Amino acid sequence: MKAIVSTRYGFPDVLQLQEVPKPTPKDHEVLIRVRAGAVTPSDCAFRKGEPFIVKLIYGLRKPRLVIGGVEFSGEVEAVGKEVKLFTPGDQVWGMSPNTFGAYAQYLCLAEKSPLIVKSPRMRHEDAVGVVDGATTALTFLRAVANVQPGQKVLINGASGAVGAYGVQIAKYLGAEVTGVCSGANVELVKALGADRVIDYTHEDFTQNNQAYDVIFDAVGKSSFGRCKRALKPKGIYMTTVPSLGIVFNMLRTARSRGKKAKFTTAGLLQSKESLTFLQTLFEAGRIKSVIDRCYPLEQVAEAHRYVDTGRKKGNVIITVGA
Repeated sequence: MKAIVSTRYGFPDVLQLQEVPKPTPKDHEVLIRVRAGAVTPSDCAFRKGEPFIVKLIYGLRKPRLVIGGVEFSGEVEAVGKEVKLFTPGDQVWGMSPNTFGAYAQYLCLAEKSPLIVKSPRMRHEDAVGVVDGATTALTFLRAVANVQPGQKVLINGASGAVGAYGVQIAKYLGAEVTGVCSGANVELVKALGADRVIDYTHEDFTQNNQAYDVIFDAVGKSSFGRCKRALKPKGIYMTTVPSLGIVFNMLRTARSRGKKAKFTTAGLLQSKESLTFLQTLFEAGRIKSVIDRCYPLEQVAEAHRYVDTGRKKGNVIITVGA
């Protein structure tokens, strides 16, 4: 089968198209024919080995998992003899946060993984878009911040993959939503449901005398220290980007009755329940996929170069042909 292989950390050129053996499902695994995948900022971080914590987890000198890609949509081609939830021919979508492998024509995944049968109302590209950004946004906003109706929520990076779904999910949860993005993306963020949009090139949301119950930094461009003044007395600051700074502030504010800093490894906390919930929202029209560009599998390196620019809107999708 064709796969994108990376045996070292570095620039996008380390991503090479190669022929590799097609995997065989074990007793509790399904073999999935991948139809679509995604390139995310996290994928780019894994490719670079940055921040250093990536190397500590995934290989100090070289990547331990040589085929990248976490999010995918496709169809079940074969199942192990103990599999009960899926049958060959099922259209499925999900994620492989522990073993990666979505940058390939086929991958094997344990039946118990975050994997569900895809709604016929979703294209493969839509499913990948939702699993890319919406799963992370849902975890932070519902599980970590416990956003309640009427709360004021600010999404920094509201036009990116996580931010675009964050706006939609925060609105679904009943919040008053402010999105922060560049001027070029203001109309997009308004269309996603934001009550107010701030163009960060003209206004600093930490200096405008507004206070929020939740500030969700979906791009990791700010900090708890900078945002603290824009939080209500018991407000929460969250970021998707791990750093020593957020860890320090989490520990420092953990027992505080006032403002708190929070982070979680959202990708490792996903479940069939969260995917089912998001699929229900998609079918009801409460969230929609936000797709910027599509690249074929052979152009994964080019897709990484684009994501590295930091200018993408929503999702960058990889399509996998025969």
